[in-house]
Amino acid sequence: MLNMKILMVLTSHDTLGNTGRKTGFWLEELAAPYYAFLAANAEIVLASPKGATAQLANTVRLDSVSQDDFDAVFYPGGHGPLWDLAEDPKSIHLIEAFLAAGKPAALVCHAPGVLRHVKKPDGTPLVAGKKVAGFTNSEEEAVGLTNVVPFLVEDMLIANGGLYSKGADWSSYVVSDGLLITGQNPGSSTEAAQVLIAQLNSLNA
Repeated sequence: MLNMKILMVLTSHDTLGNTGRKTGFWLEELAAPYYAFLAANAEIVLASPKGATAQLANTVRLDSVSQDDFDAVFYPGGHGPLWDLAEDPKSIHLIEAFLAAGKPAALVCHAPGVLRHVKKPDGTPLVAGKKVAGFTNSEEEAVGLTNVVPFLVEDMLIANGGLYSKGADWSSYVVSDGLLITGQNPGSSTEAAQVLIAQLNSLNA
């Protein structure tokens, strides 16, 4: 497919709870898909709730973008999205709008947590009855943040009715169900991007 335009949505949250430690997006989860999309000749726009930062000056504000202007959306992880994007009405509506328009959405690692309040048209959780993956409880335990994060991605996806599955800790594991693509951890980023590109090519064949 030529002239793909992909929106990548990043967190603006930079503090790990009340620990004083810094968080945000995980660089691998941004860089690996970004370069995969570039290799596929896609145009990429970065957006976040607060817009540009010193680290990413070309990032636009999330409230300035619309699904009408893009072919797909990709959410990198890092712990930050659990605090801001999971509760952000604009992000919630954006994902709902992409899927309603028949456009794929891919989320990796902690980013599937952003689906916490996303609904289907009938008001039920988006993930209910859908095959999903996301950062596992055991991976969260391994990084020592089980009691710091506002919620555990694995537990939330299951509680919302998702058909959650996982691979070995830290191995690449990606699940797709219709237009929804989810990856388990940072190592799943490239595979998730490749699945998204393949789906876009299929949709526009």
